[in-house]
Amino acid sequence: MSEGAGPAVSPFAPDLPGPDRSTADADVLAAGTVLWRPGPLVALVHRPKYDDWSLPKGKLDEGESLSAAAVRETREETGLRSRLGALLGDVRYDVPEGRKLVRYWAAECLDPPEFAENDEVDALRWLAPADAAALLTHDHDKAVVALFAAQGPPRSVLLLVRHAKAGSRNNWDGDDDLRPLSEPGRVQVSQLVPFLARFGPERAATAPPVRCRDTIAPLVADLGLPAPSEEPLLGENGYWETPEAGLARLRELAAQPGVTVLSSQGGVIPDVVGALLGEGDLALGELAPDTVVPSRKASTWVLCLGPGGELRSADYYGTPTTT
Repeated sequence: MSEGAGPAVSPFAPDLPGPDRSTADADVLAAGTVLWRPGPLVALVHRPKYDDWSLPKGKLDEGESLSAAAVRETREETGLRSRLGALLGDVRYDVPEGRKLVRYWAAECLDPPEFAENDEVDALRWLAPADAAALLTHDHDKAVVALFAAQGPPRSVLLLVRHAKAGSRNNWDGDDDLRPLSEPGRVQVSQLVPFLARFGPERAATAPPVRCRDTIAPLVADLGLPAPSEEPLLGENGYWETPEAGLARLRELAAQPGVTVLSSQGGVIPDVVGALLGEGDLALGELAPDTVVPSRKASTWVLCLGPGGELRSADYYGTPTTT
């Protein structure tokens, strides 16, 4: 099947995202973005090799994750830096090498909208989503842009991270808030730093335990962010004293324009995410009473909110290396 022959687009909503999104049926993996700037306008690229207008995308390098490939390919084809936001969906179609999967994210452009011709792309246009759909060559690209248009760009994004692995609670005699990360936990932190950086956080916050603070400290240092605010209401001890106050504080953090990263605990994250998922117009369906909201150690929920604080998308990454 050629690229324009009508492959399926599989958005992750309305189902609650699971810890992993299978790529087992794909022989070729690729990733791309709907690159946007205020308007909103989206970027389309013209590839002279195929004489088509498409979204920036490309195949993974050896050992590369899908999210890393999406950011890299967008930079290579457009010359522009970006930060990822909501997952939009997968496209699957046949190529000579077998079954191909392309995963798409919405991505905010971080540079002035300038373009220089390169080896792969000889033109770039910024268009409103409806005009972009009219120009795009392939139906599956049009479907991905339609998913972006239906959701709209976020006003704010919260990266809600569960701390990395710490030493055993049973083997720790001191204050549990002082229990440090373990060696496997420090490995997870080294993986979290580049993963979270792809979402472009501008500020950081942390629950009181040392293991929460140390999970994001290298990211804060690498990006030159201000010192994280400490959030007692979003640690397990403070949250369960007054859950309503904790959820209200999370909403305040999440509503800050731009991107905020918050490191918290497994006794808090499922409750606050479940509360957000169970309300509003987000098409994730009604949560059953026994739904378990996943929150593995070193996992991340990417929560995108609209101008009224409404949750527009919620994507779960069980590990920082699988997507």
